[in-house]
Amino acid sequence: MKNNILTLIFLLITITTSAQNKMENKFITWDNFVENFGKEMVSAEDVFNNMVKNGLKNNTLTKMDFTFVSDEKENLIKLGEFIKTHYPYTIQEVKRFENLWEINGETNEFPMTSDNLLYWALDMYKRGYEFDATLEAYGGLANSKTAKFPITDISKTDFYFDKGIECYNNGDLSGAIFNWTLTIEIDPKDPNAYYSRAIVKNELYTWKSALKDYDEAIKIAPNFVSALINRGGLKDENEDYQGAIVDYETVLKLDKLEAEEKQQAYFNLGNTYYNLKDKKKACENWKKALENGAEYAKERIKEYCK
Repeated sequence: MKNNILTLIFLLITITTSAQNKMENKFITWDNFVENFGKEMVSAEDVFNNMVKNGLKNNTLTKMDFTFVSDEKENLIKLGEFIKTHYPYTIQEVKRFENLWEINGETNEFPMTSDNLLYWALDMYKRGYEFDATLEAYGGLANSKTAKFPITDISKTDFYFDKGIECYNNGDLSGAIFNWTLTIEIDPKDPNAYYSRAIVKNELYTWKSALKDYDEAIKIAPNFVSALINRGGLKDENEDYQGAIVDYETVLKLDKLEAEEKQQAYFNLGNTYYNLKDKKKACENWKKALENGAEYAKERIKEYCK
């Protein structure tokens, strides 16, 4: 039986699209991170294509070795400890490399597909940035003669879904995606797997792909409140304000809503109207959020509804 699904709701605490909190890195700055994000995606595709040329079959259980570099040894020590704590990976000692420092590691086996490698690379790229280090290199062997594959029998659906929840709760973002993707391969009509995967895809800065997963979840389950609210939040962040309004209003028209769901929908709806410079409707919705118990709406009302 499945564990509880993710309940991460896209609550629009800030008005208008807010930039990612920029860490005060000196080896890899936020500008570096953004500038090289697309290159990291292309690199993952190139690595995957090379593995295919060397005999890789889709979904082969594969280990990847990887290298991070930084100009500070302490950065890599902390990164290595973080990875060992949150991922089922092995990590070696930090070593000097010319005028820099490097740390090497190896992943557990995961089903190798183009998308899985992409999200693994973005996960590691993000983790590197968080510790002022950069993902320098990675690769894996592809031996078609000894290839092993995950079991994709219907009996494994709940196992993979629950494993995805476990990975996410541990901080293993790409591991969560691997397992929810397997869930979807077995049961493509599972809205919870699409919804959960969308949350992680957005955390890895691929909002368009996240939006597609929310779309699929809602297509399968039109009254999926959390998915509607999260999709509305994602649309708002990317300036599709009318689309966000439609999602929030769809939620508010549903029967038997929980008080918390009304709070979230009204509060986010107020923020979206504020972004559209409709202060009157913004205040109306923030006040409705407060009437339904959203104490966090008081600050917004006090600041903007005088």
